[in-house]
Amino acid sequence: MKDFLEIVVRQLVDHPEQVVVEEEETEKSITYKVTVAEEDKGQVIGREGKIAKSLRTVTKAASRNMPKMVFVDIV
Repeated sequence: MKDFLEIVVRQLVDHPEQVVVEEEETEKSITYKVTVAEEDKGQVIGREGKIAKSLRTVTKAASRNMPKMVFVDIV
């Protein structure tokens, strides 16, 4: 899942070499923290947060068979 998210975000930004996806796992959930260059944050979040919402939706759909809840944070 981490690799999938990293590939998708790299396609959205102007500086793909600065994309970092970190995974934090707890007992009940997995949180993916996506870090991008400061000037690329707008491209990842999108107008009114539509791209960020889409990333979260696709990630949750891809992980629906996992026993833990999955969250995506854009840092």
